[in-house]
Amino acid sequence: MSEFESLLKSYQARINHKLEGLLPMNDTLLSRAMRYSVLNGGKRLRPMLVYLIGELSDTESEYLDTLACSVELIHCYSLIHDDLPAMDDDDLRRGNPTTHKKFDEATAILAGDALQPLAFELITSIETSDRNKVEMIRSLAKACGHLGMVGGQIKDIHSQNIFNMESLDLMHSEKTGSLIEASIETSGILSGLSKNDIESLKSYGAKIGLAFQIQDDIIDIESPSYVSGKDQGSDITKDKTTYPSLVGLDESRMRAKELANQAKKILLPITKNTDNLIKLADYIVSRKA
Repeated sequence: MSEFESLLKSYQARINHKLEGLLPMNDTLLSRAMRYSVLNGGKRLRPMLVYLIGELSDTESEYLDTLACSVELIHCYSLIHDDLPAMDDDDLRRGNPTTHKKFDEATAILAGDALQPLAFELITSIETSDRNKVEMIRSLAKACGHLGMVGGQIKDIHSQNIFNMESLDLMHSEKTGSLIEASIETSGILSGLSKNDIESLKSYGAKIGLAFQIQDDIIDIESPSYVSGKDQGSDITKDKTTYPSLVGLDESRMRAKELANQAKKILLPITKNTDNLIKLADYIVSRKA
């Protein structure tokens, strides 16, 4: 394992510990479903981005933890709802039964509904200026909405109507990229980075977000369920439009790598040490799960 992969593992352990402590611990059905959905593994990419952006400045670690938990709760809420029979209709998530399979559909919906406001409540508890809090809430709320995850999800449900790369890029920039960019933007705001640096970092996020999705599409085809944690070939079974289905595996791999290279070039004008962000771009397109 490389030094960078060890760093990512340490961030995973850190966010998992923080999430475990902040989720409700009573033995109600709703609390159990919330904890099951959030603490059920996961790559924790979005919290990692919060930490990596925080590295660029001298930001209080406690506040980064709170923000990292906030963006991960939004991500987990979206996964619960995406997996529902009315949406992607998935049986497995992170190698385990999806929330509606473990519990039931109503409980899964309500668990997701409970996680989303908890994420915004956490941001209000961060000791920073009211202006920063409002800007972070605005960024995260926009990423969740009709021009973000929800807009991307409805396009995904109707992805059989997507026939070209431009439309597929738009869908994934909303469904996946918007929260990745918000993770970067909110951390940049909290860390006091300049507007120019934040905008450059968001552009980096847009590139790695698409690269991440292309790699996910490749993993769906090539990695067995015990590696990926999802049903292998589920996109093909559901006749979903993916990058490999549009341009093939080889061109998909080339495009993911090109997006990662473009992301790294965006970082060049930033005067702070972005070495770990460069390594993350390479890691995203080399992973197998």
